[in-house]
Amino acid sequence: MSNTERRRQLGDNDAPVEEEIEESFDRIVEEGAQRLARNWTTMLVTGTFGGLEVGVGVMAYLAVMHQTQDHLLAGLAFGIGLIALLLAKSELFTEGFLIPIAAVAAKEAGIGQLLKLWGATLVMNLVGGWAFMWIVVQGFPQWKPELEAAARHFVEAGFSWQSLCLAVLGGSTITLMTRMQHGTDSDVAKMAAAVVGGFLLAGLQLFHSILDSLLIFGAIHAGVQVGYLDWLGWFGYTLLFNMLGGLLLVTALRLLRIKDLVKEHRKNAPGDPDAAR
Repeated sequence: MSNTERRRQLGDNDAPVEEEIEESFDRIVEEGAQRLARNWTTMLVTGTFGGLEVGVGVMAYLAVMHQTQDHLLAGLAFGIGLIALLLAKSELFTEGFLIPIAAVAAKEAGIGQLLKLWGATLVMNLVGGWAFMWIVVQGFPQWKPELEAAARHFVEAGFSWQSLCLAVLGGSTITLMTRMQHGTDSDVAKMAAAVVGGFLLAGLQLFHSILDSLLIFGAIHAGVQVGYLDWLGWFGYTLLFNMLGGLLLVTALRLLRIKDLVKEHRKNAPGDPDAAR
C-alpha cells in the first residue's frame, strides 16, 4: 500500500492530502476566483478602501510611537489596520499573491485577471493611503518627528543586501499571514494572525511597499525634506523584493505542497478563464 493510499484510508477524505489542507485549498481557490472576477469599479474601490484601512493602522502606530518611542509596542498597534482589512474584506496589494495565484493555478481565473487585480489594487492602495495620510497629518501635526524618523529610515537605507532582505521578509511575512488566516474558520484566530503580522511588519520595521509608503507620504505632507523621487527610488526595489518574498518563500512552496490538489482541480476546470470572462 502506498503512502497516499494509506493516508486516504486513515483520513476522512479521498484527496491526496490531509482534510484540513484540502478544505483550506478549496477556500483559497474560491475566494481567489471571486476576487479576480470583480469588475474594474469594484477593484478600484476595494483597493482604495485597502489604502484607507492600512492608514488606520499607521495612525495607531504613530500614536503609540509618539507616546512610547517603542517600535515593538507600536507594531502591535499597527495590527488594528490589518484587522480592519480582514473584517472589511478590503484589498491590499501584498495580500494578493497566494490567494489569486492559487485560483489561477487551479484554472479558475486567468493571468489577465491577475494582472488587472494587481495593477488596480496597487495604484488605489497608494492613492487611498496618500489621501488618508494628508488628513492624519492635519489632525496630528505633533507626529511630525515620528514621521520624519520613519521616512528617513526607509529612503536613506540605500540599495543594500540588508534592504533587499528586509523587503523579502516583508513580502513573505504578510503572505504567510494570509495563509494562516485561510487555514482556520475561527475569526479570533484570523485576528490573532493579523496582530502577529502587524507586529512583525511594523515592529521590526520590515520593508513593506504599501505600509511604509504611507509613512513616507505622511512625512512629505508634514513638510519633511523628503521628496517623491526619494520615495520612488525606495519603492521600486521594495515592491519587487516584496513580490519575490511572497511568491517564492510562501506561495510557490505552498502550491508545491498541494500540487496534487491543483492537478485534480485543473482537470475539472473550464476552458481559458480569461476568454470566459
